[in-house]
Amino acid sequence: MQAKLSTMFQSLQVRNYRLFASGQLIKLVGVWMMFIAQDWLVLELSDNSATALGVVTALQFTPVLLLTLLSGRLADRYDKRVLLFAANAFWTVLALGMSLLVLTDLVQLWHVFAFAALLGTANAVETPVRQAFVSELVGTPLLPNALSLNAAVFNSARIVGPAVAGLAIAAFDVGPVFLFTAVSSIAPLVNVVRMRTSELQRDALPPRDERASAKVVDGLRYVWRRPDLLLPMAVMSVIGMSLFNFQLTLAALAKTVFHTGAASFGLFSTALAVGALCGALSGTGRRSRPSVWLVLGAAIACASFGTLVGFASTYWLVVVLLVPTGFFMVFFAQAANQRVQLGVDAAFRGRVMALWVLVFLGTNPVGAPLIGWVAEHFGAGASIWMGGLISLATALIALTWQLRRSGARLRFRVLPMPRFYVTSADC
Repeated sequence: MQAKLSTMFQSLQVRNYRLFASGQLIKLVGVWMMFIAQDWLVLELSDNSATALGVVTALQFTPVLLLTLLSGRLADRYDKRVLLFAANAFWTVLALGMSLLVLTDLVQLWHVFAFAALLGTANAVETPVRQAFVSELVGTPLLPNALSLNAAVFNSARIVGPAVAGLAIAAFDVGPVFLFTAVSSIAPLVNVVRMRTSELQRDALPPRDERASAKVVDGLRYVWRRPDLLLPMAVMSVIGMSLFNFQLTLAALAKTVFHTGAASFGLFSTALAVGALCGALSGTGRRSRPSVWLVLGAAIACASFGTLVGFASTYWLVVVLLVPTGFFMVFFAQAANQRVQLGVDAAFRGRVMALWVLVFLGTNPVGAPLIGWVAEHFGAGASIWMGGLISLATALIALTWQLRRSGARLRFRVLPMPRFYVTSADC
């Protein structure tokens, strides 16, 4: 067990990565608390409008759609550590301003809309830089483990944050939750400063003229010529747009279908996050690039369980189904992320990871308003199972395409344990 745990948390032996992960954990607990408080505040200010929730989600992710590729270019041209500090500092100022508006009872719905858009701008810069920075913290041999631990950190915060937020909102209202978010966002700023730059595993920045030639379009061409990178990104773009809107759909499901309070909404998010944390930890032992079959199999499982959540008719059945949904959601996302990161050339890493963030998060502005509209007119459950069926169809089409392209065969074995497997000379 000790050897297993040592392998699972191997990246934490690197001091710079420990600082990075601990700062992210503290900040993300506050972020998830803020997400719950923000959604609850929107419902209160808009008379329980799911469409308003969709608009906030769209505004939060629209800057990702517009700016992420440019941020990837910055990551390939400048010091990622400095960029991370600047983006997180901007985030802290935003969170503090929003908390003051809420605490003084001056907040209006348009304030939340503006805050969401500005927050998305900070995330559009920070997320691709952070994704590309991980390889400099641990190096290529530990990169799969570090990426899995990143997902574990994210989903640990996703467990703690909503649960604490639900109780805090019930006890103190949403204002103190926003204030805690602002305070917690200082942690990554301090830890970035404490990092030892001499221990970062990176090459020196290229000459200024070479950095200037790092164009966004070159990164797009690079991915277009790489089907092994293009396929997971394409599948993620559809699933991210149609199914990965649980921040919106679970809030609407809790309040409009089951007529529960903030604490019960937090339980939905916590159940999803418990499964997601298990999915993240299950990939910590991976030391090589995941196969395309693993990525597609996880996508099919994620879409299947997501569809079942939408069809569930009782509160506790939803809670139970959200655990495997969260597991396969993160297992799929992490396997796809690792397949992309471990297959990309270092010179293109920032721009490729920016494209990954774009398809992972940037599709929300397209899907969120539509999902919100469906939830308001046909029910929150319908918005979930429709997204699940679209995701399932996409994953099955991608599997069929990959089987034909590679000449592989999909088989089913009954003994010793029923399972599908692929017979192929090249996975």
